[in-house]
Amino acid sequence: MYSLLRPLIFALDPETAHQTALDALQTAHRFGLTTLCPNVPAAPRTVMGLSFPNPVGLAAGMDKNGAYIDALAALGFGFLEIGTTTPRPQPGNPRPRMFRLPEAQAIINRLGFNNFGVDALVRNVLNSQYLKNGSQKILGINIGKNFDTPIEKAADDYLICLRKVYAYASYVTINISSPNTKNLRQLQGGDELDALLSTLKAEQEKLAEQHGKYVPLAVKIAPDLEQQQIQQIAGLLMQHRMDGVIATNTTLSRAGTEQLPLHEQAGGLSGAPLREKSTMVIRELAAALQSALPIIGVGGILSGADAVEKIEAGASLVQMYSGMVYRGTGLVSECISSIGNLAA
Repeated sequence: MYSLLRPLIFALDPETAHQTALDALQTAHRFGLTTLCPNVPAAPRTVMGLSFPNPVGLAAGMDKNGAYIDALAALGFGFLEIGTTTPRPQPGNPRPRMFRLPEAQAIINRLGFNNFGVDALVRNVLNSQYLKNGSQKILGINIGKNFDTPIEKAADDYLICLRKVYAYASYVTINISSPNTKNLRQLQGGDELDALLSTLKAEQEKLAEQHGKYVPLAVKIAPDLEQQQIQQIAGLLMQHRMDGVIATNTTLSRAGTEQLPLHEQAGGLSGAPLREKSTMVIRELAAALQSALPIIGVGGILSGADAVEKIEAGASLVQMYSGMVYRGTGLVSECISSIGNLAA
């Protein structure tokens, strides 16, 4: 069905199409049209101390404000990650700021953490049904800094968000790898990352005591890292007893797209051209971490085989976003089945 609808969706500019698709999904969910969603097999696994119904999740960025949680959950994901959210609302970068490269099954975005702020996200989480009634469903919340917060004050923004989302998150992702917030990737550097992780780990311990529950912290890193940088990051993640790492965010590379229209647009590239680069980082991380903490693999998953590749490289779970733009919602069950067959 999606192959028939895609030309209509692609006739819209990417950001308008994104919003239209989410609104349509929300409407379908409200009318109980769950038969539109594929049946997905159960494939439970425990990661970060959490019980995931299956290993395929929605990556951050699709639902920045947590406004579509229940509708997205109906697609069969084993977990959802919402955000990135920031302490204060911000509009993001000027439009246009999303660009399709259909020949490469890729997307370039320079959205810039556009969101309504962490308080709005928390209200949406509270209004959703996803975590109610003793549900075992998993909700990750991805947090970042405001664009105008100086990099030396970034920890303050992460602390504000962590404190506000802690009670409602199954796990919290520390996003230090978006290429669309000025200087954000500096936080992946040794001294900066050391200081940030130390601050957040101390706050996690306080919040765990205050709320009577332990919420894991994962760190989302970039694909544009050298082997030495990956090893340094892995060492700091272990030193500070982080609970997980998400590899990877979008890339600044345009390898494989140089001849395509719009390839020169600024922003992070996602989709098929990111697959190999992301998988390489997962493989390097797995070698450096030696199972000390789990990896969530994301980047360029457009088929069940792509999802399996991430698992074989060392990921415990996978996430997708751009792949659904090109393949539709059936990609979710395809990836769950493929990973399940790998384990069989």
